[in-house]
Amino acid sequence: VQLQASGGGLVQPGGSLRLSCAASGFTVSSYWMYWVRQAPGKSLEYVSVLKTAGGDIDYADSVKGRFTISRDNAKNNVYLQMNSLKPEDTAMYCCVRHVTYGSAWFFDYWGQGTLVTVSS
Repeated sequence: VQLQASGGGLVQPGGSLRLSCAASGFTVSSYWMYWVRQAPGKSLEYVSVLKTAGGDIDYADSVKGRFTISRDNAKNNVYLQMNSLKPEDTAMYCCVRHVTYGSAWFFDYWGQGTLVTVSS
């Protein structure tokens, strides 16, 4: 199982980026897939989740209305379209796979992360 995130970079405030997460060794549509981020000196933060079955989606309040998570089943990729970026969006972004065992859940595989820097 591997997750390979890409698409980060330096962008001005108000700009856009599209992050990609290429998965191998499993089918992304069979798992809840998350994007999380960690800014320098801060704790890990939830960004968004794309669930299986009906494909329910959820976003952190801080990105709602600006970010869009999606999935390409043919390519086995997950994406995060980020618009109207703000300096506070600067962070390392990582895609992760969510699994459940009974009533417990956790993230079992993590991508290596892609750095997003929003600055003028």
